Amino acid sequence: MWPTAELHVHIEGTLEVPLLLTLAQRNDIALPSHDAAVLRARYEFSCLQDFLDVYYDNLAVLVHERDFADLALAYLQRAATAGVRRAEIFFDPQSHTSRGVAMGTVVRGLSRGIEQARELYGIDGALILCFLRHLGGDAAVATLREALPLREHFIGVGLDSSEVGFPPSLFREAFEIAAAEGLHRVAHAGEEGGPDYVWEALDVLGVERIDHGNRALEDAELMAVLRHRQIPLTVCPLSNVALRTASADLAEHPLPVMLDEGLLVSVHSDDPAYFGGYVDDNVAALRSAGVVSEATAGRLAANAVMSSFLDGDAKARLLDEVRAYGAARGIELLAPASAR
Repeated sequence: MWPTAELHVHIEGTLEVPLLLTLAQRNDIALPSHDAAVLRARYEFSCLQDFLDVYYDNLAVLVHERDFADLALAYLQRAATAGVRRAEIFFDPQSHTSRGVAMGTVVRGLSRGIEQARELYGIDGALILCFLRHLGGDAAVATLREALPLREHFIGVGLDSSEVGFPPSLFREAFEIAAAEGLHRVAHAGEEGGPDYVWEALDVLGVERIDHGNRALEDAELMAVLRHRQIPLTVCPLSNVALRTASADLAEHPLPVMLDEGLLVSVHSDDPAYFGGYVDDNVAALRSAGVVSEATAGRLAANAVMSSFLDGDAKARLLDEVRAYGAARGIELLAPASAR
């Protein structure tokens, strides 16, 4: 398994059915069914909103700090088996504080799970606090101010949830506060929304990474900027198929075009409990579809490491590990353009 970094994963989207059932029983939470097969059958979606409805319903089982720690630990245990050495994990505090769960319960619980995973599995983790765009810019500012006393527990902010109708520019103030605090900034853009959403994320929010970004291919000028600045794009193929934001045939996924265009693109899992797989599953599906070779899988792993927020020395060590893995298999990997 190629060593890599996971940069686009929502911790709430890693809530597998067995853990969902365990937490529901532990916290006396009613579910639509307590039959695992029935619950899994709900994970068929025709659009992003269909997914979000089920996703938010399931969050009711997350109540106590221990629940959030168990969620993070379960994801990181699985990620470690996929070759992930560094996980930069999105979390949505508003989806919990709106249910009466304290911000500290969420953040400290997730941090505890990360610490446990570091000790048990040797995997490094960090948190990125995401704003739910459908709640608006003022709510994002209030959420960030509420979270800042816990600043030591997260490294950045992001923007997720329903994209269309909620352009990045609505969140300018929250991202300006985050920048002043020295926090990293990322945003979902160009999944459902068009290239204009990607432009706004770059020019208005000053993001360092674009999550998804598939629709950037529709704008040649934007592509040139992404290529020249080597702005990372964190692509999630199985998610694209599940939510119908790309062809149902993975052989037609835009990933090869993005690579051919010289973009700093990497593969991630998004919401793996709902979309059929973790990082290794996504890469395996792309390989089965004939989209990537073993050498390309290595390139994607290296791109993910380069796109991470690891410091220079840690990034160099992990890149060396990726290259050594390739060399043992007769594959020579060039450094991504931004590392040359």
